Amino acid sequence: MGSAIGRVRALRTAAARISLAPVLVRVGVFLSALVGLLLAYPAEVVVGEALGPLVAVAVLPALMPRRLWPTFAALVTVGGWLLATEGYGRPIALWRLMAVAAALYLTHTLCALVAVLPYDAVVDPDVIVRWLTRAGAVLLATSVLGVLLLELSAVRAGGGGWQAVTLAGLLLAVGVTALLAGLLRRR
Repeated sequence: MGSAIGRVRALRTAAARISLAPVLVRVGVFLSALVGLLLAYPAEVVVGEALGPLVAVAVLPALMPRRLWPTFAALVTVGGWLLATEGYGRPIALWRLMAVAAALYLTHTLCALVAVLPYDAVVDPDVIVRWLTRAGAVLLATSVLGVLLLELSAVRAGGGGWQAVTLAGLLLAVGVTALLAGLLRRR
Protein backbone atom coordinates (compact mmCIF):
# COMPACT_ATOMS: atom_id res chain seq x y z
CA MET A 1 0.00 0.00 0.00
CA GLY A 2 2.85 2.36 0.86
CA SER A 3 4.53 1.86 -2.53
CA ALA A 4 1.26 2.59 -4.35
CA ILE A 5 0.94 5.89 -2.49
CA GLY A 6 4.56 6.69 -3.34
CA ARG A 7 3.89 6.01 -7.01
CA VAL A 8 0.84 8.27 -7.00
CA ARG A 9 2.88 11.05 -5.37
CA ALA A 10 5.67 10.59 -7.91
CA LEU A 11 3.13 10.74 -10.75
CA ARG A 12 1.65 13.97 -9.34
CA THR A 13 5.12 15.51 -9.04
CA ALA A 14 5.97 14.50 -12.60
CA ALA A 15 2.69 15.92 -13.92
CA ALA A 16 3.33 19.21 -12.14
CA ARG A 17 6.87 19.50 -13.58
CA ILE A 18 6.19 18.48 -17.19
CA SER A 19 7.23 21.06 -19.79
CA LEU A 20 5.76 21.95 -23.16
CA ALA A 21 8.50 20.77 -25.55
CA PRO A 22 8.49 17.07 -24.58
CA VAL A 23 4.68 17.09 -24.68
CA LEU A 24 4.67 18.59 -28.19
CA VAL A 25 7.18 16.02 -29.42
CA ARG A 26 5.02 13.25 -27.95
CA VAL A 27 1.99 14.72 -29.73
CA GLY A 28 4.08 14.60 -32.92
CA VAL A 29 4.84 10.93 -32.27
CA PHE A 30 1.14 10.21 -31.79
CA LEU A 31 0.07 12.12 -34.91
CA SER A 32 2.72 10.62 -37.18
CA ALA A 33 1.94 7.10 -35.95
CA LEU A 34 -1.80 7.67 -36.40
CA VAL A 35 -1.38 9.11 -39.91
CA GLY A 36 0.75 6.11 -40.88
CA LEU A 37 -1.82 3.69 -39.54
CA LEU A 38 -4.75 5.45 -41.21
CA LEU A 39 -2.95 5.55 -44.55
CA ALA A 40 -1.84 1.93 -44.34
CA TYR A 41 -5.13 0.29 -43.39
CA PRO A 42 -8.01 -0.01 -45.85
CA ALA A 43 -10.89 2.39 -45.29
CA GLU A 44 -13.30 -0.51 -44.68
CA VAL A 45 -11.26 -1.59 -41.67
CA VAL A 46 -10.67 1.91 -40.26
CA VAL A 47 -14.33 2.94 -40.47
CA GLY A 48 -15.36 -0.21 -38.64
CA GLU A 49 -14.42 -1.19 -35.12
CA ALA A 50 -10.66 -0.93 -35.70
CA LEU A 51 -10.34 2.84 -35.19
CA GLY A 52 -10.17 2.59 -31.39
CA PRO A 53 -7.40 -0.02 -31.35
CA LEU A 54 -5.48 1.89 -34.03
CA VAL A 55 -5.63 5.06 -31.90
CA ALA A 56 -4.39 3.01 -28.92
CA VAL A 57 -1.50 1.68 -31.03
CA ALA A 58 -0.60 5.28 -31.95
CA VAL A 59 -0.75 6.42 -28.30
CA LEU A 60 1.59 3.72 -26.98
CA PRO A 61 4.84 4.95 -28.61
CA ALA A 62 4.03 8.52 -27.56
CA LEU A 63 3.66 7.45 -23.94
CA MET A 64 6.49 4.91 -23.80
CA PRO A 65 9.06 5.66 -26.54
CA ARG A 66 11.90 3.76 -24.86
CA ARG A 67 10.10 0.44 -24.84
CA LEU A 68 8.99 -1.87 -27.65
CA TRP A 69 5.94 0.23 -28.58
CA PRO A 70 7.49 2.20 -31.46
CA THR A 71 8.49 -1.08 -33.09
CA PHE A 72 5.05 -2.52 -32.36
CA ALA A 73 3.36 0.50 -33.99
CA ALA A 74 5.60 0.16 -37.05
CA LEU A 75 4.81 -3.55 -37.36
CA VAL A 76 1.07 -2.90 -37.03
CA THR A 77 1.37 -0.24 -39.74
CA VAL A 78 3.20 -2.62 -42.07
CA GLY A 79 0.60 -5.29 -41.27
CA GLY A 80 -2.13 -2.85 -42.26
CA TRP A 81 -0.34 -2.12 -45.53
CA LEU A 82 -0.09 -5.83 -46.30
CA LEU A 83 -3.74 -6.34 -45.34
CA ALA A 84 -4.82 -3.53 -47.65
CA THR A 85 -2.77 -4.64 -50.64
CA GLU A 86 -3.05 -8.40 -50.31
CA GLY A 87 -6.29 -8.91 -48.41
CA TYR A 88 -8.39 -6.11 -49.89
CA GLY A 89 -6.66 -5.85 -53.27
CA ARG A 90 -5.94 -2.13 -52.96
CA PRO A 91 -3.52 -1.12 -55.71
CA ILE A 92 -0.16 0.21 -54.59
CA ALA A 93 -0.14 3.97 -55.12
CA LEU A 94 3.22 5.70 -54.99
CA TRP A 95 1.91 8.67 -52.99
CA ARG A 96 0.39 6.41 -50.34
CA LEU A 97 3.51 4.26 -50.10
CA MET A 98 5.72 7.31 -49.67
CA ALA A 99 3.35 8.88 -47.14
CA VAL A 100 3.28 5.70 -45.03
CA ALA A 101 7.08 5.45 -45.20
CA ALA A 102 7.40 9.11 -44.20
CA ALA A 103 5.02 8.64 -41.29
CA LEU A 104 6.96 5.57 -40.13
CA TYR A 105 10.23 7.48 -40.31
CA LEU A 106 8.82 10.51 -38.49
CA THR A 107 7.42 8.28 -35.77
CA HIS A 108 10.81 6.60 -35.41
CA THR A 109 12.88 9.77 -35.33
CA LEU A 110 10.50 11.62 -32.99
CA CYS A 111 10.52 8.62 -30.64
CA ALA A 112 14.31 8.79 -30.65
CA LEU A 113 14.15 12.48 -29.75
CA VAL A 114 11.54 12.14 -27.01
CA ALA A 115 13.33 9.13 -25.54
CA VAL A 116 16.28 11.33 -24.61
CA LEU A 117 14.19 14.27 -23.41
CA PRO A 118 13.28 14.23 -19.74
CA TYR A 119 9.62 15.08 -19.21
CA ASP A 120 10.60 18.30 -17.45
CA ALA A 121 13.29 19.41 -19.93
CA VAL A 122 13.47 23.00 -21.02
CA VAL A 123 14.35 22.70 -24.69
CA ASP A 124 15.45 25.46 -27.02
CA PRO A 125 13.03 25.44 -29.99
CA ASP A 126 16.03 25.47 -32.33
CA VAL A 127 16.88 21.94 -31.19
CA ILE A 128 13.51 20.64 -32.32
CA VAL A 129 13.58 22.69 -35.53
CA ARG A 130 17.04 21.33 -36.44
CA TRP A 131 15.90 17.79 -35.64
CA LEU A 132 12.85 18.15 -37.87
CA THR A 133 14.90 19.84 -40.60
CA ARG A 134 17.27 16.87 -40.69
CA ALA A 135 14.31 14.50 -40.77
CA GLY A 136 12.80 16.51 -43.63
CA ALA A 137 16.07 16.35 -45.55
CA VAL A 138 16.21 12.58 -45.11
CA LEU A 139 12.61 12.23 -46.26
CA LEU A 140 13.20 14.44 -49.29
CA ALA A 141 16.36 12.59 -50.31
CA THR A 142 14.67 9.23 -49.81
CA SER A 143 11.63 10.27 -51.83
CA VAL A 144 13.73 11.56 -54.71
CA LEU A 145 15.85 8.42 -54.70
CA GLY A 146 12.75 6.22 -54.51
CA VAL A 147 11.15 7.92 -57.50
CA LEU A 148 14.41 7.68 -59.45
CA LEU A 149 14.71 3.97 -58.69
CA LEU A 150 11.09 3.47 -59.67
CA GLU A 151 11.74 5.20 -62.98
CA LEU A 152 14.84 3.05 -63.42
CA SER A 153 12.67 -0.02 -62.99
CA ALA A 154 10.40 1.22 -65.77
CA VAL A 155 13.30 1.16 -68.21
CA ARG A 156 13.48 -2.64 -67.98
CA ALA A 157 16.19 -3.21 -70.51
CA GLY A 158 15.62 -6.77 -71.69
CA GLY A 159 13.24 -7.53 -68.81
CA GLY A 160 15.95 -6.99 -66.20
CA GLY A 161 14.53 -3.74 -64.79
CA TRP A 162 13.79 -5.17 -61.36
CA GLN A 163 17.25 -6.70 -61.16
CA ALA A 164 18.79 -3.32 -62.00
CA VAL A 165 16.78 -1.64 -59.25
CA THR A 166 17.72 -4.35 -56.77
CA LEU A 167 21.37 -4.03 -57.66
CA ALA A 168 21.23 -0.21 -57.48
CA GLY A 169 19.54 -0.39 -54.05
CA LEU A 170 22.11 -2.89 -52.81
CA LEU A 171 25.00 -0.73 -54.02
CA LEU A 172 23.42 2.31 -52.40
CA ALA A 173 22.99 0.48 -49.09
CA VAL A 174 26.62 -0.68 -49.16
CA GLY A 175 27.76 2.85 -50.00
CA VAL A 176 25.77 4.42 -47.16
CA THR A 177 27.06 1.79 -44.75
CA ALA A 178 30.66 2.47 -45.80
CA LEU A 179 30.10 6.21 -45.45
CA LEU A 180 28.65 5.82 -41.96
CA ALA A 181 31.46 3.48 -40.93
CA GLY A 182 34.02 6.02 -42.14
CA LEU A 183 32.28 8.79 -40.21
CA LEU A 184 32.27 6.68 -37.05
CA ARG A 185 36.00 5.94 -37.38
CA ARG A 186 36.70 9.65 -37.64
CA ARG A 187 35.26 10.26 -34.17
